[in-house]
Amino acid sequence: MNTGLRMNHNCIRPGVVAADLPDGWRDEVLRVLDLIPPRLEEYDMLMTGQPIWRERLQGVGVLTAEEAIALGATGPVLRSTGVPWDLRRDQPYLHYDELEFGVVVGTYGDCFDRYAIRLNEVRESIGMVRQILDRMPRGDYRIHDRKVTPPPRARIDESMEALIHHFKIFTEGFKVPEGEVYRAIESPRGELGCYLVSDGSSKPYRMHIRGPSFVNLQTLPHMLRGGLIADAVAVISSVDPIMGEVDR
Repeated sequence: MNTGLRMNHNCIRPGVVAADLPDGWRDEVLRVLDLIPPRLEEYDMLMTGQPIWRERLQGVGVLTAEEAIALGATGPVLRSTGVPWDLRRDQPYLHYDELEFGVVVGTYGDCFDRYAIRLNEVRESIGMVRQILDRMPRGDYRIHDRKVTPPPRARIDESMEALIHHFKIFTEGFKVPEGEVYRAIESPRGELGCYLVSDGSSKPYRMHIRGPSFVNLQTLPHMLRGGLIADAVAVISSVDPIMGEVDR
């Protein structure tokens, strides 16, 4: 997932994506969607009912809904406490409000709930991707606004105007109105947000990324208190932190 985030920084651009989907992409996606469920059932059968697995996870690393909300926890950590909060449903963006999907929640807020939520969220994601495949629109993959969209690569070799346009976008950028904005998405680990302040220039006056792993780590002292040292690895793993988000 960490690799995927880095790819997104290059793929998604203002008003565009870097390139159109390649030929055969739909068949490849369907192949993966058919591949995952049988393997998911194997994992479910191997672990969910396994007595040792349940003993090591059930009742371990318990977090209450009140603690999770007070600490700003999101994603599976929050939903494991029974709070059905998911930005894709509660503050929808893109086209999530057109999709049918369930918000998976737990009851006890322990490591087993966090494991079970993630297992079932994979199942929900498979259904969502199938819906998206059926609704994927046809058309251009980018807007044709010269203020934010660079010219096609082939045009740069043919037109001096296109070359100048390309050069100015990648050296000067583009100006946006003064003001501030915060937008967030529901990442696999919770609310991943970006806060931007503009002073009217082509560079942000201020930018801050809200990484869910960084915030969710605040729950660890509450979940580890009174437990065993041997449970620490299970508790930390159930939070599923990405170190690239917390090395501040």
